[in-house]
Amino acid sequence: MDKTNIDSKPKFSSTAKLMHWGFVLLFIYALLKQIDDLNQLEDAALLRFEVIFAGVFVLLLLIRFVYMKTTQKSSLPDYSPKSQILAAKVVHSGMYICLALIPLTGLLIGLLFWLDLKDGFLIDIVVGAHEFAVSVIYWLIGLHILAALYHRLKKDGVWSSMVPFWSERITKSNNSTKEMDR
Repeated sequence: MDKTNIDSKPKFSSTAKLMHWGFVLLFIYALLKQIDDLNQLEDAALLRFEVIFAGVFVLLLLIRFVYMKTTQKSSLPDYSPKSQILAAKVVHSGMYICLALIPLTGLLIGLLFWLDLKDGFLIDIVVGAHEFAVSVIYWLIGLHILAALYHRLKKDGVWSSMVPFWSERITKSNNSTKEMDR
C-alpha cells in the first residue's frame, strides 16, 4: 500500500476542534436537560428556554457547518478506499441532518404546544420525527466513534487530527517513529 506522507494531510484548526468538542458538550447537555413529558411545556419559562436553546443550537450548527465546509479538508489519507470516504461523508452528513432536525422538530413541537395543539395527528407526527432523529443520531455517533477508534488503531493520523489526547505514534515507511502532535 502506497502511503502518502501523513504530515502532508491537513489537520483541523483549533477553531474546528473547539467547535467539534464544544458540540459534544452541548449535545450531552441537551440530553441531560431534555424534558421527560410534553406536559412540562405548560411551564412558560421552560418553553421559552427550550425555544431559545434550540434556536441557538441551530445557529451554532449552521456556523459550524459553513466553517467546516469552507475552511477544512478531510484528514482521511489519500490512499483511503472510496467506500471509506463515502461512508465518512454519509455519517457526517447524517449527523448534521439529525443535529438540525432534532432542535427544528423540537421547535415545531413547542409551537404546536403553544398553539394548544397538544394532542392529535399533527403533534404525534412531529414528536415521532423528533424521536426518530434522536434514535438515528445515537447510531451515527456510535459509528463515528467506532471509525475514530479504527483510525486510532490504524495509526493513519485521522485520530490525532481531531482528538487532543491519546496521540498516535506513526510508523513511517523508513521505520522511524514520530509522535503525532495534532
